[in-house]
Amino acid sequence: MRTFVAIEISNDDVKKLIKDFQNNLKINAKPVNLEQLHFTLQFLGEISEGQAQKVIESLRKIEFSEFTINLQGIGAFPKPKFPRVVWVGTDEKGGKNLIELAKKVETVLKPLGLVLDKPFKPHITIFRIKKKIGDITEDLNKQRIIDFGMQKISSIKLKKSELTSEGPIYSDLEEVIAVK
Repeated sequence: MRTFVAIEISNDDVKKLIKDFQNNLKINAKPVNLEQLHFTLQFLGEISEGQAQKVIESLRKIEFSEFTINLQGIGAFPKPKFPRVVWVGTDEKGGKNLIELAKKVETVLKPLGLVLDKPFKPHITIFRIKKKIGDITEDLNKQRIIDFGMQKISSIKLKKSELTSEGPIYSDLEEVIAVK
């Protein structure tokens, strides 16, 4: 099964502002469904049921305190001249907390042979771009300082991703709750 460790976006006000942004940015790209907005702390790829159990046991060892991030700013990967995704970023402090949490995930999963394919950069993908659409630097620059609001980070999840022609279908395999 195809899996990843994620933090979901649950704040409805944040989702509404992201939806408004998706509706207003006129580019040839597929908007990510609001129910699927998340930070990927670590993509695990294809793992077996047995490996999934070991991942769950490892994730349960992680202890972290609840924190809040401010979702702000937008950008594109690999870059706005040749975008493949458009993303929402975070404030500096929230970003540092997310990086710390991603490092905890990486540390507990490394003994299982599950290592990061690329360094974690705090972002939420809000558009996926299949075809070349050209330079969107100007479109993004007009909105660079946009603020989408606050999101409480109170849990991480191991998610299963099923790829379909309609797009991915995510389901929860485990949730690790922050220490109060």
